[in-house]
Amino acid sequence: MYRTHTCNDLRAADEGKTVTLAGWVHTIRLHGSLCFLDLRDRYGITQITLDTEQFPEVKTLRKEFVIQISGTVKKKPTPNVKLATGEIEVVAEKFEVLNTCEILPLDLENIQGTTDDVRLKYRYLDLRRSQMRDNFILRHKAAQAAREYLNSQDFLEIETPLLIRSTPEGARDYLVPSRIHHGAAYSLPQSPQIYKQLLMVSGFDRYYQLARCLRDEDLRADRQPEFTQIDIEMSYVHQDDVFAIGEGLVKNILKKTINYDLKTPWPRITYDEAMAKYGIDKPDIRFELFLHDLTDAVKGSDFAVFNAALESNGSVIGLAVDKEFTRKETDELTAIAKIYKAKGLVTLRVSDTEGTIKLEGSAANHLSTEIQRNIIKELGAKPKSTIFIVADAFKISREAMAYVRKELGQRLHLYDEKEFAFCWVYDFPSFEWNPDEEKWDPAHHIFTSPKLEHLDYLETDPGKVRALCYDMVLNGIELASGSIRINRRDVQSRVMNVIGLTLEDAEQKFGFLLEAFKYGAPPHGGFAIGFDRIVALICGTNDIREVIAYPKNRQGQNPMDDCPSPMDEKALRDIGLKIEKK
Repeated sequence: MYRTHTCNDLRAADEGKTVTLAGWVHTIRLHGSLCFLDLRDRYGITQITLDTEQFPEVKTLRKEFVIQISGTVKKKPTPNVKLATGEIEVVAEKFEVLNTCEILPLDLENIQGTTDDVRLKYRYLDLRRSQMRDNFILRHKAAQAAREYLNSQDFLEIETPLLIRSTPEGARDYLVPSRIHHGAAYSLPQSPQIYKQLLMVSGFDRYYQLARCLRDEDLRADRQPEFTQIDIEMSYVHQDDVFAIGEGLVKNILKKTINYDLKTPWPRITYDEAMAKYGIDKPDIRFELFLHDLTDAVKGSDFAVFNAALESNGSVIGLAVDKEFTRKETDELTAIAKIYKAKGLVTLRVSDTEGTIKLEGSAANHLSTEIQRNIIKELGAKPKSTIFIVADAFKISREAMAYVRKELGQRLHLYDEKEFAFCWVYDFPSFEWNPDEEKWDPAHHIFTSPKLEHLDYLETDPGKVRALCYDMVLNGIELASGSIRINRRDVQSRVMNVIGLTLEDAEQKFGFLLEAFKYGAPPHGGFAIGFDRIVALICGTNDIREVIAYPKNRQGQNPMDDCPSPMDEKALRDIGLKIEKK
């Protein structure tokens, strides 16, 4: 055999044993007639001592050579407390080079300065690094913890197909042309949404899957063309039942991966509350720096920026921070607000001159004493604090201030970075008004159930209808979305009427699901957690590429195997296609 033990097995109690180890040369140190090397495998590192006179070939060794040694375990006179095996060494009696290694194209000990594309091109080497190894061990534990919990709750793990009919999911599909049926194509699933709902019709009342999802969309740090989600669906459940399962699942994952005791139940925040206090529907609740609507407080001012927002039915949103900021800092925060389409960021300072509290700053010259008092009172601002305000369209003002708030929380260290602060956001609007087409659009997929008490608004005031829809949010990042689904054909028809979708259109897009719903579909609902994303956050990174074995770069390419690659002419003919050159 190549080894009797791994490089993390041996301890002082093994002294005197004859063992065989195999792995990569991690480090080499030559001292006269002795060579000390650290041997590494997936499990850890063991120090090996070799006599260079007995094994002269060790002088030609380089890092990352693959070797095998046999020898005797011996206690070290001075243990290395940094290694789990630091109490012992193995004195080699046999030695063999199993494979050599050329000079590596990247430094496994210091990845700083190495470009992403180099790391991806030599991903098989990048994955040897201890940090990457630890990430994937944690990912494995997270998957096992998810299965363990869901199995304990009577869920069944069921696979759904990867070659499916195209259904609208919000992104472009990846298409797989059929060789047998020319002119027809399969789609790769953006999610198992429809198929898991069909499983509810089939009577598999508790389903889950670590599902592969594929979406042709623009990439960023937390987005890949292919990713994994923990996909869950349940029959005969209300929203609170789904919340309980989601909390139990995440609690078990955190406990089994990093021994973190997550408190449950989590805070539950309505969409309206989230938008009012945080400006965004994925709030970071680790710190209590809240936004305030100053629209009423600034009415009647002479400040053109405020008046322009009010005249266009926009809003004025602000927050106060107990700190004074430099011009450079306020310029940087203004740049962040502008990223989110705000025209600018108004900055005011609160001063206390001989007992008179007032505002200072260029905008303050256009604000009466009464309006200044209104702003200070609404924000609860104190002397020597700074006020930031965005006046713009409703969504822009809130989103811009939300990200200013987020930046302030990070800069001012207002939260513990090691904290996991989960919450549920619920009661989302069912529909969004499309001013360009003057019609209502669905805010979620069309099978999302309205709140039953809001059904009467479907025909009279769709803007009032709230959905049985919810998001799982961690530290300001959306981890999961889900909903209670529509299972009644009459309700489904009314929802489609609101958005101008005819039954014929729906049959064309979702016919097989609507057909299934004729035959006794039970009430059901579920959600899907971004598995790569939660693993990345547990590992302390926002970049999901750090927890995906072979990810794509930001252009959707894999520098290692050069995909996507040009299509072979014969393969194109087999599926009845030809490339039209531009």
